[in-house]
Amino acid sequence: MIKLAIFGAGGNMGTRASKTLVGDANYEVLHVETGEAGIKRLAERDLTPVPCDEALAQADTVLFALPDHLIGAIAQEIVPKMRPGTLVICLDPAAPYNEKLPRRDDIAYFVTHPSHPPIFNDETDPEVRRDFFGGGLAKQSIVSALMQGTDEDYAKGEAISRKLFGPILRSHRLTVEQMAILEPALAETLAATCLTIIRQGMDESIRRGVPAEAARDFLMGHLNIELAIIFNETDWNFSKGCQQAIQEAIPVLFKEDWKRIFEPEELRASVARITGG
Repeated sequence: MIKLAIFGAGGNMGTRASKTLVGDANYEVLHVETGEAGIKRLAERDLTPVPCDEALAQADTVLFALPDHLIGAIAQEIVPKMRPGTLVICLDPAAPYNEKLPRRDDIAYFVTHPSHPPIFNDETDPEVRRDFFGGGLAKQSIVSALMQGTDEDYAKGEAISRKLFGPILRSHRLTVEQMAILEPALAETLAATCLTIIRQGMDESIRRGVPAEAARDFLMGHLNIELAIIFNETDWNFSKGCQQAIQEAIPVLFKEDWKRIFEPEELRASVARITGG
């Protein structure tokens, strides 16, 4: 049995982790929570928080289900109290990549993050197809990294990740830096920003007189086929007119050096802002 302490057990990710693990005979879950709202949330499930020091004295695995900007300060306080051999799991690469985890050679640091259910999938059940986040219904992939520790530590961390985020489509082993390239740089700084601008463009077309329902239907359909073309899900191609529009629009919409968001110095600066400096 794995004795796993969830720090931030009453938060969103802590609650998701707890609901997944509680009741599984392979896990004894220790809920650590100090916030009033989080404690209330635990009480609604008839769960009682365990004091921090008591949890650390028992746990062989610690899960940080905490906001990125809080992990550094909390880790500095609790990592020195952990038992030798403890596996620490972070659910995002930001804090580990920004060196917010204290140096301690006799414990292991494992980082994992879900990819969320993909746009192109083979799900057929309507409810499963509406599982956009990955709530235990739709298959999703995970990416993980062993920041320090042994292959046995990685195997243990990956097994827990598969439990937390299953059903799993694929599991990818990366480095912490590669995970940071994926998020925040690729998924948030680039993709989320571009999609936000696309939404603003739809709103602008509506402001200029296009009926809202027509604008949304037209855009959603075009996004579907355009994504399929760009990511090689179909052997169709853009029309010559569309290709010309793309080439003309790139220098208007994007700075020539936009790929600098992937440079190490830019990435570290971005992660530093996310984790509070």
